[in-house]
Order: sequence, then structure tokens, then C-alpha cells
Amino acid sequence: MPIAANGKPAPPVRIGKRDPEKIKQAIRLLLEGIGEDPDREGLRETPDRVARMCEEIYAGIGQDPVTIFKVLKEPHDDEIVLVKDISFTSMCEHHLLPFSGKAHVAYLPGGSRITGISKLARVVDMIARRPQVQERMTTEVAECLMKALRPKGVIAVIEAEHMCMTMRGVKKPGSKVTTSVVRGCFRKNPATRSEALSLIFQR
Repeated sequence: MPIAANGKPAPPVRIGKRDPEKIKQAIRLLLEGIGEDPDREGLRETPDRVARMCEEIYAGIGQDPVTIFKVLKEPHDDEIVLVKDISFTSMCEHHLLPFSGKAHVAYLPGGSRITGISKLARVVDMIARRPQVQERMTTEVAECLMKALRPKGVIAVIEAEHMCMTMRGVKKPGSKVTTSVVRGCFRKNPATRSEALSLIFQR
């Protein structure tokens, strides 16, 4: 059982339920902890601002991205569907610093099951709006498509720059991390995988 700072059993965490008052208290403590005065003019409203911000940047917590999809039945002759350069920003769960970049998502429909192309961008956005690591985010995007659309294959590629590498630690601005996840025919068939990757990376 989790133990709170006062030594008593901590109340259960409510996944997906944000508590603005706790966020405000935490930010005030953070400001005190770094040696700032949370009551000075420039910081007085900061806890409230951060609480409101968290409603937006963590809106994906507790949400199921599969529910975004509306499956459409349309004839489709083994052609790749690709949406690339989907911009996103997520928060690294290790340091709570942002990482931003582009996601590229492709699938090969199976059984005439397709979806609106905007749904692919919405899935990336929902999955990004929670504490993340890039490796897991890439997997979650791919698995979401596999579950919702049951396609012949999925490929997801994410390229991102991490603030935890640019403003702290090794301090290497401009460096990017690329992760990819392949499922189904894209994993089994090198020619199909190469075709999708060439579409993704051609400029």
C-alpha cells in the first residue's frame, strides 16, 4: 500500500481524474523548494496558471484512443494509407520536460476497413497528452491502429527533440531521437516495409 509523506496510508490514485488544488499546492511547494517566493508579483498566479495548463497538456490521461476511430467500409486494393509530419508535443515522464517532433503513421487496410485520415492525427495527439517516453508512445500508436482497424499491417515512426537532452544533462540542442514500430505485413514483408519507409522519409 502506498504511504503518504505523513506516514499514513495514501489515498488511491484516481487515474484520469485531475485535481487542480493538488497541482496548485505542488507548484507552490516547488517554487519554495527552488528558493523562490511564491507570493511575489510574478509568481502569485503561477500555481493557478499551471493547474489550468495541466488540463490541456495532460488531457490524454485515462482516455482510450481506440474510441476515436470510426471504421468505414470501403473497397481498398492493398494501397498504403499514410499520414506523415503529424506535429505533437508530449511530456517526458522522467523529468517532466517536453519533447516535440513529428509522427508518421501508415497502415495497409484489411477487409475494406478504413477510417478518416484526421483520426490518425487525433490518436497521436491523445497519446501524446500524457506523461510519456517516446518508445512507448510509438508502440501505443501502432497498437491502437491494430486494435481499432485490424489492418494487414501498421508502421509508426516518431522523430522528436527532447528538452531533457537540450537544456540539461548533455545539452545537445538539435539532436533528435527516432523510434519506429512495425506490425503485420510491414514486419513480415521487407518490400512493403521499404515502400512505406521511402514514402515517410522522402522530402
